[in-house]
Amino acid sequence: MIIPQLVPLCGLRHNGGMTERKPPGVSFESFVDKQIRDAEARGDFSALPGAGRPLTGDDTTYDELWWIKQKMAREGMSVLPPTLALRKEAEDALAAASAAPSERVVRKIITEINTKIREMMFKPPPGPPLGLKPYDVETVVQEWRERHPS
Repeated sequence: MIIPQLVPLCGLRHNGGMTERKPPGVSFESFVDKQIRDAEARGDFSALPGAGRPLTGDDTTYDELWWIKQKMAREGMSVLPPTLALRKEAEDALAAASAAPSERVVRKIITEINTKIREMMFKPPPGPPLGLKPYDVETVVQEWRERHPS
C-alpha cells in the first residue's frame, strides 16, 4: 500500500497509486541506486528531519533488547539488582535523615531503612552482596543533633 504523503520522503515516483517498477533485465541494485540518485537530484533528501546531525545510538554491537533499553532511558527508568537499589536507597535515607526537620523524623527514616536492610541480609537476593548493616539509630540521631543545635 502506498501512502501518498510519504512517497516524496521515500524518493519514489508516485504514478497514480503505484510506484515505478523495476524494469526486466535491470539488476535490483542498479535500479535502487538509480532511484536514490534521482531522489537526491530532486532534493527529496534535503529537508528530512535530522538532516546534518549524527544518527543516535553509536553502539555498534547488536543487542536484542535495544528497544527496551531505549524506552527505559526515555522514561527515566533504570533497573538495578535489588542489593544495589537498596544501597542507593540507604544512601538517600542517610541524606534525608541529615536534612530532617526533627529527631522523630530522623528515627522514622532510619528505622524504615534498617527494616529493609535486615530483610535483605536474612533473605539475600541474587546479585552482588549487599555490603550494608543496619545503622545505629542513636548514632545517626546524635550526628543529627550535632548538625542541628537547638
